[in-house]
Amino acid sequence: MEKVLHFIDGTFCESHDGRTFDNFNPATGEKIGVVAEGGKAEIDQAVAAARRAFKTWGKTSAAERAAIMHRIADLIEENLDELALLETTDTGKPLTLAKSLDIPRSAYNFRFFADFVKGMSTEAFEMEGVALNYALRRPVGVAGLISPWNLPLFLLTWKVAPCLAAGDTCVIKPAELTPMTATKLAEICQKAGVPNGVVNVVHGFGPDAAGSALTEHPDVDLISLTGETTTGKAVMKSAASSLKRLSLELGGKNPNIVFADCDLEDALTTTIRSSFVNQGEVCLCGSRIYVERPLYDRFVAGLVEKTAQLVVGDPLDPNTNVGALISFEHLERVEGFVRRAVEQGGRILIGGKRPEHLKHGAFFEPTIIGDVDSSCEITRQEVFGPVVTIQPFDTEEEVIAIANDTNYGLGATIWTSNLKRAHRVAAEIEAGVIWVNTWFLRDLRTPFGGMKQSGIGREGGVHSFEFFSELKNVCIKL
Repeated sequence: MEKVLHFIDGTFCESHDGRTFDNFNPATGEKIGVVAEGGKAEIDQAVAAARRAFKTWGKTSAAERAAIMHRIADLIEENLDELALLETTDTGKPLTLAKSLDIPRSAYNFRFFADFVKGMSTEAFEMEGVALNYALRRPVGVAGLISPWNLPLFLLTWKVAPCLAAGDTCVIKPAELTPMTATKLAEICQKAGVPNGVVNVVHGFGPDAAGSALTEHPDVDLISLTGETTTGKAVMKSAASSLKRLSLELGGKNPNIVFADCDLEDALTTTIRSSFVNQGEVCLCGSRIYVERPLYDRFVAGLVEKTAQLVVGDPLDPNTNVGALISFEHLERVEGFVRRAVEQGGRILIGGKRPEHLKHGAFFEPTIIGDVDSSCEITRQEVFGPVVTIQPFDTEEEVIAIANDTNYGLGATIWTSNLKRAHRVAAEIEAGVIWVNTWFLRDLRTPFGGMKQSGIGREGGVHSFEFFSELKNVCIKL
């Protein structure tokens, strides 16, 4: 049984008052350990350590920081098996997915930003022989990094890597449901030579606890959150008093638009992945599928057939495609969405229930729901589970209108062999990331983020550094 501790100023430690909370494996329902429960006292201690460390870390060269970050990446790769097992035990996701995606991408995040920062440049302007202006890029200070439970290490390193590369220090508040890999990352950072206080981890809950203490803290200069939209609104409110810089990557209700001229087999295979990978617990999953009417019946039949072939089971079994949801509480939430969808006229084409042979864990069958429209709750609210809706459409104008009829605007996928149509529709869809004839293909140099209630700001490449650094202009009279 694991005991998960805070990591503050280079030391693993208990909470000041000894409080803990239990950690459970969602695939078995078993208690796997206890976690130190932090609050204001631990956040104050961690922020003070990060503030002290910033005085020196912020002045190190980009090359020095990059060298340490490459060592972090090396250690992540060396510990791949352990990290993947911790991630699977915490989240219920298939071990094969953790080994092939979560952990390798975590290492790559450090390598990418380590190399990117060494090539960063700024601007210079000459004022017609009168003066010379040039910009200096400097770190901001102490960052509060709040990570989600669906891709815990992957998305945490997406924040920590540019933060360290820019010269900032950080206090990490992991999701309380998935504490283990954040603590292991702290151990790895220490072994890689990250100075004490540069990276701190405080476990605990959000509202009126560690999360609020972090977002409200006057010595925290910026907050980066990946999480649900309601959490983003709470963070924005609590950070307002000190005008903190915010980066919010929030929820999605992403349209997957399939035109009749698409490559059907490619569209079906990728749609299975974009619907059900990681149990559908990915903010970018295509949860609203729209198919042009001439192809609709064939597409539905193919999608149901491929969904039936997915193996729901033990996350440690290499044959498993779909593991457990994050918790029994979340399972009940997903079940509620499906039940209400049927009450509102929806028809379950496949799935819609807990697997009979897996009642011990938080498992739910991959589910496709038809006979819905844009007014139904299931098409408007983020389910964050292995549940998708499917609807036919007749015209390009119609599908653009229904795709945009949402409060969210994170991602979208378009399937067509008509290049002009692809450009035209992509330009009209209200979302921050558009894929054409693919999904989840990411170049880390490109901007990533959402529109509307899917977030504020962009991450990736120079966009991450725009958030984690300050530009100051120097004007020298000639």
